[in-house]
Amino acid sequence: MENRHGRPIWYELVTDDADGADRFYGHVFGWSFHRPPGGLARDYRIAEANGTAIAGMMQRPADMDMPSRWHVYFGVDDVDRAVREAQEAGAAVQLAPMEIPGVGRLAFLADPQGQPFYLMRSASETPSRAFVCGEPAPHGHAVWNELSAPDPAAALVFYGRLLSIRAEGAMPMGDLGAYQFIHAGPDSIGALMGPVPGGQLGWQIYFAVDDIDAALARLSEAGGHGIQGPDPIPGGAFSLVAEDALGVRFGLVGPRASA
Repeated sequence: MENRHGRPIWYELVTDDADGADRFYGHVFGWSFHRPPGGLARDYRIAEANGTAIAGMMQRPADMDMPSRWHVYFGVDDVDRAVREAQEAGAAVQLAPMEIPGVGRLAFLADPQGQPFYLMRSASETPSRAFVCGEPAPHGHAVWNELSAPDPAAALVFYGRLLSIRAEGAMPMGDLGAYQFIHAGPDSIGALMGPVPGGQLGWQIYFAVDDIDAALARLSEAGGHGIQGPDPIPGGAFSLVAEDALGVRFGLVGPRASA
């Protein structure tokens, strides 16, 4: 995966039921799963859409204080340097920089407001297609990264210094404040906002689907459910906030075929 500084390059689901999540997301997105060559010490699986690696899936380690949720990996030029800078800015290191042969170097942190994320320098310079922006997104790929933070202004300062993420444009949400669009280099990668009633703090990942209503039906068939939406968004698509069968949140974005 190429390592464009500040851009999402990988995603990972930490779950209490890897076999159940395999079945759930396979049904909702049509992902196929395999274990990486050589294997890892823990139960780790790679999710693919049409032969493209999208995300990893890991059984939550009993010996690690790691939340069951979707996580985002940000590419960085130098993991160790970025970790030091993050610590100086108030972040906590949950997993110190480590090397995975053939994969790359990574670290797991919590930002100064307690929200988890990864930093990674991939061993490969092949462009990552896990996250797609600026073009029609293939079904099953990540398309949006949304951060809900107790203090959005402080979060922007932190991620701006660490990853050169910046805000460009915003959508007012009344008493809830602004929904700020965030960029990494030329890429619009997602948005930043404050707490939302009934929402969840931290990074939330949205994946593309071909038909939002058909995806919602598959979601229900697999034991998940919608939390909010489908809601219309600019460009003619619809977004949906959902929970999988174990209550882990994620989002879907796609057109409404009936429209």
